[in-house]
Amino acid sequence: MSCTVEERRRVRRAARAIQEEVATESVDVLAPSASQYGAWTLDAVLRDAEGVPPEVLRELALAGLTLQPMPSQAESQHMAATV
Repeated sequence: MSCTVEERRRVRRAARAIQEEVATESVDVLAPSASQYGAWTLDAVLRDAEGVPPEVLRELALAGLTLQPMPSQAESQHMAATV
């Protein structure tokens, strides 16, 4: 299995887990060509969150993803994580 396929699977697995754990406005998996980071990226907007909740951080760590700095917005938290 190529590295890219495994990376995509890890990001998708984390995206599903986050949707199950916390309230979200949106959760997207972006290919490296569509991501500003040039890597498989999980892009999410968390509803009613101030910062990134511990359960989301846990899922990112389990998937081996790196949280990217993002500014918070009123009543939601935009986050991105990359492989």
